[in-house]
Amino acid sequence: MIIPSAVVDELEVGRARGYDVPDPATLDWLEIRRPSGTATLPSTPHLGAGEREVMALALEQPGLIAVLDDGLARETAQRLHLPLTGTLGLLIDAKGAGLVQQVAPLLDRLQALGFRLSARTRVAVLRLAGEEA
Repeated sequence: MIIPSAVVDELEVGRARGYDVPDPATLDWLEIRRPSGTATLPSTPHLGAGEREVMALALEQPGLIAVLDDGLARETAQRLHLPLTGTLGLLIDAKGAGLVQQVAPLLDRLQALGFRLSARTRVAVLRLAGEEA
């Protein structure tokens, strides 16, 4: 799995503020990469550096799936015809692949970290993960 350097920087800021988020440098299954800068993104001033780099890497390397949760970033990725998923899609896929046993505790942790998730979406995700409430 590839993670852009801007996302690593954003996680570092979160850890410095006291959030319990992972340090990608300690995860041997992650490759930290900076986009080459050759991909051209549309001018969208409200996107963060992390979202921009995710899309730039996906444009540079066909076959990569952009992982984006922000609504504007997802809209932009769709306009660029980039394959995408979000954190919730990753959790469902991880459960299906046997990489995690349960999605519900992970949703709890995400929500404790400030991840916005409606009750309706939570029920739908748990249903898709085979953990009907």
